[in-house]
Amino acid sequence: MSVVVASIDIAAPQDEVWEYLMNADRIRQWVTIIESIDYADSGPVRPGYRMDQTLHIRGLSFKVRWTLKAVDAPNYARWEGKGPARSRAVTEDRLSTRDGVSHFDYYNEFRTPLGPIGAAASKAFVGGIPEKEANASLRRLKELLERTS
Repeated sequence: MSVVVASIDIAAPQDEVWEYLMNADRIRQWVTIIESIDYADSGPVRPGYRMDQTLHIRGLSFKVRWTLKAVDAPNYARWEGKGPARSRAVTEDRLSTRDGVSHFDYYNEFRTPLGPIGAAASKAFVGGIPEKEANASLRRLKELLERTS
């Protein structure tokens, strides 16, 4: 299992940050590893909402089907994803307001297929890239939202 944790403060209202985070049409603007959004349910996010993405890491593209399992707008969202070869992922987005700015905590847990062997192969292949990309994505989100606020 691989875990990535990142956080950032964004000088924009929490509701505005939440709307940007949960908008399938905007995700490609800030998440650095998303190649495409292949499908997203219509309407507002809610438990059961589905989104299919093509992600790209180290020259390889792969598809992940995400389902929103829990949501407490504008504070929390938990997504569960299914990827190739029975790989699984969980992401949690937590928003709060601290000292007048929005604080975003991001958590990602990725489980590779094939247990410890798959985990070792994944670590050798991707190394520290997921953490680097998570932080790059959060910086990009901050830039986009602070420019428009």
